[in-house]
Amino acid sequence: MVSLLCCGPKMAACGLVLSAWGVVMLVLLGIFFNVHSAVLIEDVPFTEEDFKDGPERIYGLYEQVSYNCFIAAGLYALLGGFSLCQTRLNKRKEYMVR
Repeated sequence: MVSLLCCGPKMAACGLVLSAWGVVMLVLLGIFFNVHSAVLIEDVPFTEEDFKDGPERIYGLYEQVSYNCFIAAGLYALLGGFSLCQTRLNKRKEYMVR
Protein backbone atom coordinates (compact mmCIF):
# COMPACT_ATOMS: atom_id res chain seq x y z
CA MET A 1 0.00 0.00 0.00
CA VAL A 2 1.35 3.43 -0.99
CA SER A 3 1.55 6.03 1.75
CA LEU A 4 1.31 9.75 1.09
CA LEU A 5 3.15 10.46 4.32
CA CYS A 6 6.42 12.22 3.52
CA CYS A 7 6.93 14.57 6.51
CA GLY A 8 7.31 13.85 10.18
CA PRO A 9 5.02 15.40 12.78
CA LYS A 10 7.45 18.16 13.76
CA MET A 11 8.14 19.20 10.18
CA ALA A 12 4.43 19.21 9.38
CA ALA A 13 3.69 21.38 12.42
CA CYS A 14 6.52 23.76 11.50
CA GLY A 15 5.20 24.03 7.95
CA LEU A 16 1.72 24.73 9.27
CA VAL A 17 2.93 27.55 11.54
CA LEU A 18 5.17 29.10 8.88
CA SER A 19 2.47 28.98 6.24
CA ALA A 20 -0.09 30.58 8.57
CA TRP A 21 2.36 33.39 9.34
CA GLY A 22 3.22 33.77 5.63
CA VAL A 23 -0.42 34.03 4.57
CA VAL A 24 -1.20 36.70 7.17
CA MET A 25 1.95 38.69 6.42
CA LEU A 26 1.58 38.58 2.63
CA VAL A 27 -2.12 39.39 2.64
CA LEU A 28 -1.45 42.45 4.80
CA LEU A 29 1.41 43.50 2.51
CA GLY A 30 -0.83 43.01 -0.52
CA ILE A 31 -3.50 45.21 1.03
CA PHE A 32 -1.00 47.93 1.87
CA PHE A 33 0.49 47.84 -1.62
CA ASN A 34 -3.02 47.98 -3.08
CA VAL A 35 -3.82 51.20 -1.18
CA HIS A 36 -0.49 52.68 -2.41
CA SER A 37 1.17 53.04 0.98
CA ALA A 38 3.99 55.60 0.77
CA VAL A 39 6.08 53.70 3.32
CA LEU A 40 6.50 50.80 0.89
CA ILE A 41 7.82 52.90 -2.04
CA GLU A 42 11.29 51.38 -1.56
CA ASP A 43 9.91 47.94 -2.44
CA VAL A 44 8.34 49.04 -5.75
CA PRO A 45 10.56 48.38 -8.80
CA PHE A 46 10.55 51.76 -10.55
CA THR A 47 12.94 53.75 -12.73
CA GLU A 48 13.43 57.47 -13.20
CA GLU A 49 11.26 57.44 -16.34
CA ASP A 50 8.30 56.15 -14.31
CA PHE A 51 8.17 59.40 -12.35
CA LYS A 52 8.05 61.51 -15.52
CA ASP A 53 4.81 59.90 -16.72
CA GLY A 54 2.83 60.90 -13.64
CA PRO A 55 1.55 58.90 -10.70
CA GLU A 56 -0.50 56.45 -12.77
CA ARG A 57 2.60 54.48 -13.76
CA ILE A 58 3.75 54.23 -10.13
CA TYR A 59 0.24 53.18 -9.06
CA GLY A 60 0.35 50.43 -11.68
CA LEU A 61 3.64 49.19 -10.25
CA TYR A 62 2.12 49.23 -6.75
CA GLU A 63 -0.77 47.09 -7.98
CA GLN A 64 1.60 44.68 -9.72
CA VAL A 65 3.52 44.14 -6.47
CA SER A 66 0.18 43.79 -4.66
CA TYR A 67 -0.92 41.00 -7.01
CA ASN A 68 2.44 39.27 -6.51
CA CYS A 69 1.91 39.34 -2.74
CA PHE A 70 -1.56 37.83 -3.10
CA ILE A 71 -0.22 35.08 -5.37
CA ALA A 72 2.53 34.28 -2.87
CA ALA A 73 -0.07 34.19 -0.07
CA GLY A 74 -2.04 31.66 -2.13
CA LEU A 75 1.07 29.50 -2.50
CA TYR A 76 1.63 29.67 1.26
CA ALA A 77 -2.00 28.61 1.76
CA LEU A 78 -1.38 25.58 -0.46
CA LEU A 79 1.70 24.74 1.60
CA GLY A 80 -0.43 25.07 4.74
CA GLY A 81 -2.98 22.67 3.29
CA PHE A 82 -0.23 20.18 2.49
CA SER A 83 1.18 20.52 6.02
CA LEU A 84 -2.28 20.05 7.49
CA CYS A 85 -2.73 16.85 5.47
CA GLN A 86 0.66 15.61 6.68
CA THR A 87 -0.30 16.37 10.27
CA ARG A 88 -3.53 14.41 9.88
CA LEU A 89 -1.69 11.48 8.28
CA ASN A 90 0.82 11.46 11.13
CA LYS A 91 -1.99 11.40 13.70
CA ARG A 92 -3.68 8.52 11.87
CA LYS A 93 -0.36 6.64 11.76
CA GLU A 94 -0.15 6.82 15.56
CA TYR A 95 -3.44 4.92 15.91
CA MET A 96 -2.62 2.20 13.40
CA VAL A 97 -1.70 -1.26 14.68
CA ARG A 98 1.78 -2.35 13.69
